[in-house]
Amino acid sequence: MRPPAVLRLGNPGRRINVGLIAMTFVLSIFAGRLVQLQGLDSKVYMAEAAEQRVRGEKLPARRGSITDVNGHELALTLEAREIFVDPSEVAPADRDRVATALAAELNLPKEQIAAKLGNAASRYQQVAAAVEPSVAQRIMEHKPRLKGVGSKHRYRRDYPGGDLAGTLLGFVGDDGTGLSGLENTYNSLLAGRDGEQFIETGREGQRIPMTRSTLKTPVEGRDVRLTVERDIQWAAQKAITDQVKATGARTGSAIVLDVATGQVVAMANAPELDLKNWEKTAPEDWVNRSVTDVFEPGSTNKVITAAAALESGAVRPETVFKVPDNIRCADRVLRDSHPHPVERLTFSGVVATSSNVGTILASQRVGDEKLHAMLERFGFGAKPGTGLLGEEAGLLPDWKKWSGSQRCTIAYGQGVSVTALQTASVYQTIANGGVRVTPQIVAGTTAENGAFVPSPAGKQTRVVSERTAREVSGMLEAAVSDEGTGNLAAIDGYRVAGKTGTAMRYDPKCQGYCGYTSTFVGFAPADKPRLVVLAVIQDPHKGYYGGEIAAPVFKKVMTFALKSKKIPPTGTTAASVRIRAGE
Repeated sequence: MRPPAVLRLGNPGRRINVGLIAMTFVLSIFAGRLVQLQGLDSKVYMAEAAEQRVRGEKLPARRGSITDVNGHELALTLEAREIFVDPSEVAPADRDRVATALAAELNLPKEQIAAKLGNAASRYQQVAAAVEPSVAQRIMEHKPRLKGVGSKHRYRRDYPGGDLAGTLLGFVGDDGTGLSGLENTYNSLLAGRDGEQFIETGREGQRIPMTRSTLKTPVEGRDVRLTVERDIQWAAQKAITDQVKATGARTGSAIVLDVATGQVVAMANAPELDLKNWEKTAPEDWVNRSVTDVFEPGSTNKVITAAAALESGAVRPETVFKVPDNIRCADRVLRDSHPHPVERLTFSGVVATSSNVGTILASQRVGDEKLHAMLERFGFGAKPGTGLLGEEAGLLPDWKKWSGSQRCTIAYGQGVSVTALQTASVYQTIANGGVRVTPQIVAGTTAENGAFVPSPAGKQTRVVSERTAREVSGMLEAAVSDEGTGNLAAIDGYRVAGKTGTAMRYDPKCQGYCGYTSTFVGFAPADKPRLVVLAVIQDPHKGYYGGEIAAPVFKKVMTFALKSKKIPPTGTTAASVRIRAGE
């Protein structure tokens, strides 16, 4: 029988030494890691921690206002709030309740909000870009039961007039950037500079007291004051809109210019752009047709041919022409607007009755090169110089390339193309004694200190002599007489000078001339001109003569403008003008 096993215990000192060595090894690893975290890598982890705590927020700058010449706000900036949600903070069971509450307050589809709340991987979803502060306040008062919903300070753009000067003013996008019109042209000035703020926040997004914050103050945008007068703009817009509808026309434009300064008093288009609902309008209708749409001017262009003839000394107002109702030019036979026997018309009569044939006869005494030079001097083939978005130069072919028939048709406004503003500028030049002033739309802006800085005066250019301008004015006044084509533009008590225009209209849809452009442009008082008014209507379907379609618009707008600006009649009588020889 074996004796019982005896348990032999090892050396206790050895076991203790092994344990101490093991503990020392483990502690050294911990110490090394601690040195790494708090020493070597401390800055890295401090930066990561700060990145998690510090939240940056853009502080939007207040956009400057656009006003009329008298300070009435046409475009302004109002306080607003952005509403957003953090889907990660909204429990799935609460999504329907939160979506229902927000939909009721914001008047938005519940499904749209629910879809944003369902994006659980996101920490930020915008629900509404710009709501009234009172609405945001109501929502935030329910914050305890609407966990994950937040509000940010924002601004929104407002246009009190709705569609008043819509295409001229333009609009801004959701990010506050000007997308069209003056909002786009002067965006950098109006926008100002956004600021930025950095604050330290806790896990729930609350600011940590006594922590650092960094603030970059936003710089407010500067204001733009226009030369436009609100009431006259309204009258011009109503008159052109009503006539476009009444005649079944495609579009129309009406412009009012100050004769002495070239400043735009009104610039209206029809149909006009509703700035409160611009998203519902096709982009091709965002443009300011007064400066973007080009067309053949027709008989309103005869004033330039008349100026060239008088300036060259080739004719005088009393020069008599034997005028048939047609004339051959190269391979074409060109006609007056109606058949008539051969008439003995003075040159004044040629302009007053708007004879195409008579105008061609006068232009033949001037010559192609001189007529082309006069067209250039009046601004054809060059942008008017307002700087408006999309401003066009029109088309003025080189006189050396004129075809046989074009040498005749350009004399009465077919074969060249212009904008409405270019045409109005021609008559401003005549009304201003032969001096063209670059059209101006901005009266001035505010500096960063708030002081008003007026725009430089428009450039003045002598185009024709004062005598020529005076003689052409007399012809244009005769054109508004009972014997002229523009008698519907006459205004009781005032002397009015002006010209009708009826031109064939090229339409790409039919790949040819299949419509008309009806125009009337003139100034008053004729002997002491203060204002130029132009009305142009594209593709009317109930009549087409400029004297019937556009002249009534001129009369309405000019009558309103004269009264609005308190311009009295001169009390003088127009000199007698011979229309036909022997009278």
